[in-house]
Amino acid sequence: MRRIPFTQGAAAALSGISGTPSLQLKGQVAGISGLAVEVCGLSHYLTVGDRVGLCGRAGREIAAEIVGFRGGVARAMTYGASEGLGPGSAVYFKPPAPGAPRSAGLFVSDAWIGRVIDPLGRPLDRRGPLPHGPRLMPVRASPPEATLRARLGERLDLGVRVLNAFTTCRRGQRLGLFAASGVGKSTLLAMLARHTACDVAVLALVGERGREVREFLEDDLGAAGLQHAVVVVATSDRPPLLRREAAYAAMTVAEYFRDQGKNVLLLMDSVTRFCLALREIGLAAGEPPATRGFPPSVFAELPRLLERAGPGQEVAGRPTGHITALFTVLVEGDDHDEPVADAVRGILDGHVILDRHIGEGGRYPAVDVLRSLSRTVPGCNNDAENAVARRARKILALHADMADLVRLGAYKAGSDPAVDEALEVMPRLEDVLRQGRDEKTSLADSFAMVKAALDGTAPPPKAPS
Repeated sequence: MRRIPFTQGAAAALSGISGTPSLQLKGQVAGISGLAVEVCGLSHYLTVGDRVGLCGRAGREIAAEIVGFRGGVARAMTYGASEGLGPGSAVYFKPPAPGAPRSAGLFVSDAWIGRVIDPLGRPLDRRGPLPHGPRLMPVRASPPEATLRARLGERLDLGVRVLNAFTTCRRGQRLGLFAASGVGKSTLLAMLARHTACDVAVLALVGERGREVREFLEDDLGAAGLQHAVVVVATSDRPPLLRREAAYAAMTVAEYFRDQGKNVLLLMDSVTRFCLALREIGLAAGEPPATRGFPPSVFAELPRLLERAGPGQEVAGRPTGHITALFTVLVEGDDHDEPVADAVRGILDGHVILDRHIGEGGRYPAVDVLRSLSRTVPGCNNDAENAVARRARKILALHADMADLVRLGAYKAGSDPAVDEALEVMPRLEDVLRQGRDEKTSLADSFAMVKAALDGTAPPPKAPS
């Protein structure tokens, strides 16, 4: 009898196993408490993050995910409404094939550019099915190794004057946009998506109002912005798992294009709603509330998501891609020291503050220059540009200090030359900081226009958008 080497026989056995129909295990619902569904009979086969199928009393199938265990019983949350589920409802689980990843993923493709999708990779734009890409991209990936990832790239033209001049950004940098509701975050994101010099823009609308999605896509973003963008949408009425998954899916799409060596712009609105979804999931899994009701897992998960953005890993013979990310943070009651805002600010490479009072004064984007900063400045600008930015900040600060005295008539013109200069320059500087939604300004022109406002000279001619 001919002997077969062990390794060859093992390979043949695995090949035979992979060709057999996949095994399906069956359990049942033991109980439902709030958003959590208790599953029994499968605990020895399940892990956190596994997806299972629940079968309701009317035969409706509901996708769910295992979010924790308690007393040997698995706790799941659904991706849809849980109506029709009850004790004894069937639960199905297909174990992954040997060597296959357990976590979910997306088959991202170049053909996804210009499309609007949901967090599970299904089309939302009524333009037909999405083509599958060459490989499965896991949605729960690790950031590139810190010592192997590339450094930040060259300066990135954002097309918005106030950001170009005062929070200059580099490729691979991560910035936070901090603002209360109704201060113009969505409009600023649309401007960035249309005007930033990038290869691909990926937008994540996490917990967005359903009424505003079409308005954002058609009015703010427009056909010009959508033609080089991928938009991932999970509105506020969707279950917390889908709202959380929207952030992971958008990051996964951005990583796909980054791995091709492209310059990717990732815009996520908002990280706060991502954290609120994590809070709902953590509390349903049985975690104790900690800081202002947020369980500890929220602040452990934040850096895992945010650190995935940035420069890619350097690989010989292949161009290095970058994910330049701007994350909006919804600060409730204008409290910029609330837990989520504080945690995000400590992770990112800079922050942009949008102020309600500036918007009420009619200046949009309503960026508070004095409270905003980019950690790559002044290293990425030349000496002349840094001098212009410092002089403008000094005038803005002096004007802010003297505004009340001037308004009350307590300051007499000629008392202080520096204050007189600030009062003279401020109207011209306000005009430069004010920018229309369809207006685009390059990096060089942004600094030139600020300098012209400071010197009282004619601004440079605007380049066509």
